[in-house]
Amino acid sequence: MTVGMSPSLAYLEKCSGLLEIVRTQIPLIQQSADVLSKTILAGRMVHLFGSGHSRIMVEEMWPRYGSFPGFNPIVEQSLSFHNLVVGANGQRQAMFLENVSGLAGRILRNFDLSTEDSALVISSSGCNVVSIEMAEEFSRREIPVVGIISRKHSEASTSNDARGKKLQDFCDFVLDTGAPVGDAMVKLEGLDTPVAPGSTVGGCLLINMLKAEIADRLIKAGQPPKVLTGSVVIGRSRAVALFESAYDEHARRLAKLYAHLGE
Repeated sequence: MTVGMSPSLAYLEKCSGLLEIVRTQIPLIQQSADVLSKTILAGRMVHLFGSGHSRIMVEEMWPRYGSFPGFNPIVEQSLSFHNLVVGANGQRQAMFLENVSGLAGRILRNFDLSTEDSALVISSSGCNVVSIEMAEEFSRREIPVVGIISRKHSEASTSNDARGKKLQDFCDFVLDTGAPVGDAMVKLEGLDTPVAPGSTVGGCLLINMLKAEIADRLIKAGQPPKVLTGSVVIGRSRAVALFESAYDEHARRLAKLYAHLGE
């Protein structure tokens, strides 16, 4: 930390660096949006997956204000239920399970996947087995995969995959949150370990840039998205109508993912 700079300002300075790293990736973000939007225009779903805190990026995409249907958030509670920390459903178990080989395949067994689908898989390290195998399973089915990692952190980390593979090895496009090795960004005098991670900041920037680019493509294709919007912006009656129609569309798209299971 720069002498005389407050921890808060030091963190903001680091976040400014993340912003610049993300900015350099706009062409890649646009290429990724091209692929993901094709799935939504085809009436299918973009599958979203992240274990641990990468779940945050899944929920940032959909459903929330400013988002729209076309995404299938795959959130496994056993991999991302953090608030109990210890004891039953504790963090130790979650961190163990995200490195169990074969779990990704069992998760995807629940869905009738199509080559018209696409996927967005998030893992800061790119080294957890479930995320790696999730991308591998999609790729094996000829489903294009966009990955979000923290490149410096991933390249400095050792994969938990027995083959040494990382998430990026099974992705068609790889986006970088810009977070440093170890993720935490602020060093404080008197503490030998940094605090305040940055991958969520960079990850949410990427998610919302993708969201905006995809929405633009849907509009230009004559299929403007049903965006969840607050009543303070558009009035209560229209907000309620949008929520209901967006959730109905999600249900119709989701139904396709169960249509021919086991056939």
